Amino acid sequence: MGEATAKELARHFGQIDPIMNASEEELTAVNDVGPIVAKSIHLFFTQAHNREVVEQLRACGVTWEAGVAANDSPKPLLGKTFVLTGTLPTLGRDAAKDLIEAAGGKVSGSVSKKTSFVVAGSEAGSKLDKAMELGVTVLDEASLLEMLNGSS
Repeated sequence: MGEATAKELARHFGQIDPIMNASEEELTAVNDVGPIVAKSIHLFFTQAHNREVVEQLRACGVTWEAGVAANDSPKPLLGKTFVLTGTLPTLGRDAAKDLIEAAGGKVSGSVSKKTSFVVAGSEAGSKLDKAMELGVTVLDEASLLEMLNGSS
């Protein structure tokens, strides 16, 4: 599985133990997890060796940041795809990406017809040009933050 799917699992379940104990049906309820990935994850954690590895990691001091399962949290950006370009005034690129993904949106590296919004900061370049060419809505950081707060 990729990074995006791993993040979705973490957001959905909050901690590793519920993932380890989830049924295939519970796993397929997670955004971006289909039946094949769900079966693979479920099979992985039904094998004693893999559970032992997790316990050995815990015994060595490896911890997973415990979060609160986000099933009921609002997802104002669900189904929207964003592209970040330029330097944002207060948010780093990773912080902006994390906020968008936590609100249900996806972040892409390139502008296409499927892009919902381009978030442009100072010194935005070809991605901004492509957005204008395709008629994609361009936001500044303040507008993105308003969307994240459900204001628009």
